Amino acid sequence: MARKFGIIIMLFATISFYSCAELAGIAGAVLSGDGQLTNSQIGQGLKQALEIGITQGANKLSLKDGYFKSAYKILLPAEARKVTDKLSKIPGFTQVEDILLEKINRGAEDAAKKAAPIFKTAITSMSFGDAMNILMGQDNAATSFLHKNTNQKLYGEFNPVIVNSLNKFGAIDYWEKAITKYNSIPFVQNVNPRLDDYVTNKALDGLFNMVEKKEKGIRKNVNERTTDLLKQVFAKQDNK
Repeated sequence: MARKFGIIIMLFATISFYSCAELAGIAGAVLSGDGQLTNSQIGQGLKQALEIGITQGANKLSLKDGYFKSAYKILLPAEARKVTDKLSKIPGFTQVEDILLEKINRGAEDAAKKAAPIFKTAITSMSFGDAMNILMGQDNAATSFLHKNTNQKLYGEFNPVIVNSLNKFGAIDYWEKAITKYNSIPFVQNVNPRLDDYVTNKALDGLFNMVEKKEKGIRKNVNERTTDLLKQVFAKQDNK
């Protein structure tokens, strides 16, 4: 148990590329002198590792181009592209899709700044049972916990920022009118009339996908073991 918990502590702390000295400090804080862990040490240690690792990793999306020039770039839905294709033929709107894409991704990056404190609240309120479920759970156990406990709150924080960004371009009203008309056509499959809802959900998808990728990567990928300490710890796991 102590060995496996130490591995998980290293896993989440390494997501934020902390130094070996800091990692050693975290590990030392949760291990008792005889190598056994108390319930309190397990809970507090995992909370600390999650707070350092996952929240700091997620903050990368809030940097400029964190969405816009990354694998998490938010693209327009197919229905929106029909609208922008028509607008692009009108003088003054020839770059409408490029402008809209940048604006929705900038909105997502701005909204991502709201993620860290929401994650922190969920982590600090974690029970011992939650900590044990993550410790002994699947490769995405921490991500699943955070999704369950933060997704609704994150949506509430992300959506107004994204709405403001889209409103600057007049995109939301235009989109809703166009799609409402489209949905009134007989026999068509209705589409979501809220562009802000689509963008918000895509931004959150990217956020949790990034967190899950980081979580799984350090557990499984030898190349992501970036310190000598991690290599030693995971070598024992690989040989068990």
